Amino acid sequence: MGLRSRLDALFKGPEDFDLTSGGIGKPLFFLAMPIVVTNLFQTAYNLADTFWLGQYSTDALAAISFAFPMVFLLISFGTGISVAGSVLVAQFTGADEAREAEYAASQTVTFAAIISVVLGVVGYFLVEQFLSLMGASQDVLPLASSYMEVISLGLLFMFGFFVFIALMRGYGDTITPMLVMFGSVLLNIVIDPFLIFGWTVVESAPLVGTISFPELGIQGAAIATVFSRGLALVVGLAIMFRGERGVQIHLRDMVPDLSYLRRLVRIGLPASVEGMGRALSMNLLLFVVATFSDPVVSAYGIGTRVFSVIVLPAIAIARGVETMTGQNVGAGKSDRAEAAANLAAKVLFGVLTLAGVAVFLAPEPIISVFVGAGQENADRVVEVGAQFLRYVALTFGFIGVTRAYTGSFRGAGRTLTAAAISVAMLGVVRFPIAWFAAGPLGETGIWLSFAVSNVVGAVIAVLWYRRGTWKGTELTEENVEPAVAESTAGDD
Repeated sequence: MGLRSRLDALFKGPEDFDLTSGGIGKPLFFLAMPIVVTNLFQTAYNLADTFWLGQYSTDALAAISFAFPMVFLLISFGTGISVAGSVLVAQFTGADEAREAEYAASQTVTFAAIISVVLGVVGYFLVEQFLSLMGASQDVLPLASSYMEVISLGLLFMFGFFVFIALMRGYGDTITPMLVMFGSVLLNIVIDPFLIFGWTVVESAPLVGTISFPELGIQGAAIATVFSRGLALVVGLAIMFRGERGVQIHLRDMVPDLSYLRRLVRIGLPASVEGMGRALSMNLLLFVVATFSDPVVSAYGIGTRVFSVIVLPAIAIARGVETMTGQNVGAGKSDRAEAAANLAAKVLFGVLTLAGVAVFLAPEPIISVFVGAGQENADRVVEVGAQFLRYVALTFGFIGVTRAYTGSFRGAGRTLTAAAISVAMLGVVRFPIAWFAAGPLGETGIWLSFAVSNVVGAVIAVLWYRRGTWKGTELTEENVEPAVAESTAGDD
């Protein structure tokens, strides 16, 4: 039995279950599990950079703490296109409209490429000003800028791969993106230390002293990430053009269709607002964090990455709920979509609460993994990072509840509602608390803002979802664009 067959048997693919009929728990589980693994691989990019740069220098670790929120912000501007494409593919697949799903996917790829190139160019020229505005110190600013310049130039590759994952997920195939992500992460982890620290080959003449990899420091970490993401995008595009697994795209359908862009914007703009709200919250919090010492900034960067790993199941299952909701709404089965969201919320609350208890009891060993023992202020970074995790850990379960219901809102096409919940949690609750509490409480006020906003966000999501205003969402408006019907002739 080949590797692909073994993985299909373990995880199950879309051909093995129907998201619009039968039980709910098993299809949601098999849909979400590969997403959990994919997100783990995705986070491994950041963790690998954090680990190796932590061994390189404390300033490099602080620099990545400033750079990551900017990466998130740039990607968030274009997130709406991938969400819209995923929702449309899911709803058309649930309605058995395969041709429309293919057209939606093709148009999504086109406009995602255009948007990412524009954002990358703009980001490249504004990197230093943005990071300076965020409060990066003179020691950290040049390091963070060099990292972000590379990332900005490679934004097409980074964002393009996210679109591939989203479109395949909308169809119901989460295994293929997982396999492609695995290869990309493995490549990144292998070349990361060589590009960061450099590598000198010492052999007999004439190779004595030959440098195979120059020491590039933090810029080397960025190059490794962009290169591995670019290779993953090439593989992803090849898979979608062949169409043997998941949704298929066609060159003839990729000519920019402004009428279809309006549909993508209508669904995707609120999702971009949600993503930008999260990114802006992270960047605004850096205003507060930057008023403290570099060890606090480093601890914040490590803590948020550990935090992102813990909540991966919530993100993955929310994506599964999004796909199940989309396909069931397309099939006219709103009650089934609601049952999936409720089940996901209960499971996530229980699992993440248990994980939070474990983190609360032993945060120091987790933080210390990312701090070089010989680095300056290493003990202080571990102490502050552990305090951060202790404040946030016991609210992990509430994050799961919020993610489950906002995922269902997005799958139903109610991306504006999901965005409103996110903005309320981050902009109305988290940032103001951090801003006002940091003065009297120090960095503890920042950690407290995370805990309070997690609980409040879950309460808002539950109450809003129970109103049932998302039900009955269907693809009835502009159901099939004229360009889709016309391009069907001569289908290959």
